[in-house]
Amino acid sequence: MRASSLGRLLPVLLLAAPLSLPAARAAVRPAPADALPSATSDSIVAVVNGDAITAADVHARERLFAISSGMPMTPDVLARLRPQVTRQLIDEKLRLQEMQRRKIVVRDREIADALANIERRNGMAPGALRAKLAAAGVPLRTLIDELRVEIGWGRVLRQDLGDRIQPTEADIAEQLRLMKEQIGKPEYHVAEIFIPVEDPTKAAEAQTFATTVITQLRAGAPFGVVAAQFSQSQTALQGGDLGWVRPDEVDPAVAAVMTQMPAGAISNPIEVAGGYEIITLEDKREIGNDVGTVLSIRQVFLPFPSALNPAAPTPAQREVLNHAAQLSKTLHSCDDVEAANKAAGAVRPADPGAIRLENVNPAQFRTLLASLPIGKPSPPLVSNDGIAVVMVCSRDQQNLAAVNQQEVTSRLIDERAELASRQLLRDLRRRAVIEQRSS
Repeated sequence: MRASSLGRLLPVLLLAAPLSLPAARAAVRPAPADALPSATSDSIVAVVNGDAITAADVHARERLFAISSGMPMTPDVLARLRPQVTRQLIDEKLRLQEMQRRKIVVRDREIADALANIERRNGMAPGALRAKLAAAGVPLRTLIDELRVEIGWGRVLRQDLGDRIQPTEADIAEQLRLMKEQIGKPEYHVAEIFIPVEDPTKAAEAQTFATTVITQLRAGAPFGVVAAQFSQSQTALQGGDLGWVRPDEVDPAVAAVMTQMPAGAISNPIEVAGGYEIITLEDKREIGNDVGTVLSIRQVFLPFPSALNPAAPTPAQREVLNHAAQLSKTLHSCDDVEAANKAAGAVRPADPGAIRLENVNPAQFRTLLASLPIGKPSPPLVSNDGIAVVMVCSRDQQNLAAVNQQEVTSRLIDERAELASRQLLRDLRRRAVIEQRSS
């Protein structure tokens, strides 16, 4: 089930590292220093109701995008990204000003929790995020400012919507009735990146940005990470995830592409009301009929002190392997695995959440999880940065497409939040005094 954008605000993800699989991580390639403009410039690129956005702000956000997506950033790519980065910062400034006008405060403790959550979700040790940003030349303040606006904007929408955000029993019943009528018809699991075009004279600029993003997505940049950074939809808070949708629930232009896409494909820019959408198709199924195997697993992860060279492991790495081999013989329950992972520093979460077996990759790991007896530890599973031992706690057949009242409620809340967000931001832009200058 997709979390409501008002019920649980998720921070942007900074790495594409798997949380549940011990396979080697995809390399994240920060831009070389000489490929990026200096972030020390205090020249002003935009003024929003008297508040300045500097070239340093823009360059820092570009660097943040670079390490988020793992893309190599050349001056040419940066030049194409810059107009959209600037626009994003303008919109964030408008949101922040509205938060300040309403005296909405996001406390430092909330920001600290959000940063810690990013580290947990990406298998990073405490403090590793700060070090990674510093190594890439990104001030921690850049990410903090983005998180503060995301969290505070959700509170703005709650204020505006009030009790109207909650669907009535009649609303939910009507949606359930409509969904039951659709049983057996196709539905699609889709994620989106929405790029708005408020000024028709800027349409070509937005399309150029969309094309740049698509090129990087097709080269392997994680869709959810890119969506979290650049999509101007509330679904950005969930990595662009729209959840399972029917063709009649999305823009007709999106539906026409969605129904023809193979799973895993990235669309070309799709012109929709208010801008462009980029979509990816995660999966396809029949409404009400999607039986799959759902696993609950636990893992203990033992990190290497340095990256592994499989041809020449160090003595310290051999020691980690020996420790993992011993654990594999002594773990007898999922509680044991959780305790061992905590003792190892909980570098990755012991419980990665429910996992659908059919979606697990690589195939060898899927086969292991399918055949591993419940309550029995796996042999040590070696990756470049450490060793994992995994245990299956339960393995159940479930109809994952069953009509669910909680999912319907979440979807209705998301739709209302998205509509309110776009309308309010449009009003703020219309009333604002915005001056853009060349950077």
